[in-house]
Amino acid sequence: MITRSTHLQTKLDNITTQTRALVQPERLAVTDMAVHDLLLTGIEDRVLPVGAMAPSFHLPDAAACALSNTSSSRTRFVRSSDLLAIGPLIVLFFRGRWCPYCITQLEAWQAAFPQVRERGALLVAISPQLPRQNDFTAQHHALTYPLLSDAGCHIADDFHVAYTIPEPLQQHYRSMMINLPFIHGDQGPNTWRLPIPATFVIAHSGKILFSEAHAEHRVRPDPYDVLAALDNHPGS
Repeated sequence: MITRSTHLQTKLDNITTQTRALVQPERLAVTDMAVHDLLLTGIEDRVLPVGAMAPSFHLPDAAACALSNTSSSRTRFVRSSDLLAIGPLIVLFFRGRWCPYCITQLEAWQAAFPQVRERGALLVAISPQLPRQNDFTAQHHALTYPLLSDAGCHIADDFHVAYTIPEPLQQHYRSMMINLPFIHGDQGPNTWRLPIPATFVIAHSGKILFSEAHAEHRVRPDPYDVLAALDNHPGS
């Protein structure tokens, strides 16, 4: 049985309302313009659709990073092929621990995680953060599903959800002490790349059953709408 307390989008809209009440209009305008310009690039139209085959991935898991993100002996990699051998897979692309919308989404999926497992499915969340940053995220927010590191957004590129942050927004983030070169481990020209928030459901076969991504980072699908894709494809 599907139960929920509050729709995820309602919680995200509350964040937006609070932010607009506290932040100067000229600063809000920088983000709003960046969202508008990103939407005009047509990025949403290029996202891998339902019916496409999902790209495979092989990414480091935050759970194994412990105190160091440089020691290869501490690194555990997660392969999508191994996960899909167990059951269908839900994949979330999120921006980072600095984004309150992402954290709210990750917490909503933690609340829904028992129902993910009831359906025989698995869940991973992918960001360009270093494994150590993902580990901080998991520990601070009590997340029990894997957080994987996609340095340089290469896997996000494969799903067609990656973009480069424009210079005005880079400066805006710096002014708010969002230090992406530190969070991402300084990936050179890829340091300022992010995924648009994206959610995919992938069947055993590798076929995408659900695909939703938004240039507007303040909009995310509700976990229970995503879970309905699994209910509509039993045995996937």
